[in-house]
Amino acid sequence: MSKRRLNKKWKRRFYTLLAVNIVVVLIIISLIYWPVADTEVSPGSDSYDEESSEFVVRTTKENLNELVNAYIDQFLSDTKHQYSVSLEEDVHLMGELPVFSSTVPLSVHLEPLVQENGDVILKQKSISIGLLELPNKKIMEYIKKYLPMPKWVSVDPQKEEIYVAVTEMDIRSNFQVSIEHIDLEANNLAFKIRVPYRTLGIEPPPPEF
Repeated sequence: MSKRRLNKKWKRRFYTLLAVNIVVVLIIISLIYWPVADTEVSPGSDSYDEESSEFVVRTTKENLNELVNAYIDQFLSDTKHQYSVSLEEDVHLMGELPVFSSTVPLSVHLEPLVQENGDVILKQKSISIGLLELPNKKIMEYIKKYLPMPKWVSVDPQKEEIYVAVTEMDIRSNFQVSIEHIDLEANNLAFKIRVPYRTLGIEPPPPEF
């Protein structure tokens, strides 16, 4: 093996190790500061069309719960609305909805269903709005109308579900996030993080023959 070829191989391994170390730090930072996306929800889309590396990040529902609510607080900071999410045996959405001249407490239990493209559907299991007796679809209509949500989150009153297009989030680092697995009862959650090489300012490795 020539000296030039050895140098290329050594450099490739060095840059790979360096990239992995940088990625670990950037993943943590980028997940903390998710910005609001500027694109509409587009279920089933796939934008993984450039050279990149993929990593699987595993976490617990406690950690994800803190992250989700930190994002919600930031998203609602300029509004008069307030709601939160609690990851328990299922996804518990709690908040308030305006009814006439007052507000009433909202409680929705949802089952997360991971889609093949890495998005997730939150299927409504039970729902209540104070002591009012309203059809589930009507309450979902109120949620869609009155609760501000990111553009990559879509409420469907007819199907009684919320579509969370995780793959459509516009993350500052240009990382591409998708959900691999959610099992709240077993406290086992996994996300795929796809990192485009251009994000790290490096050229993709040449194909090996």
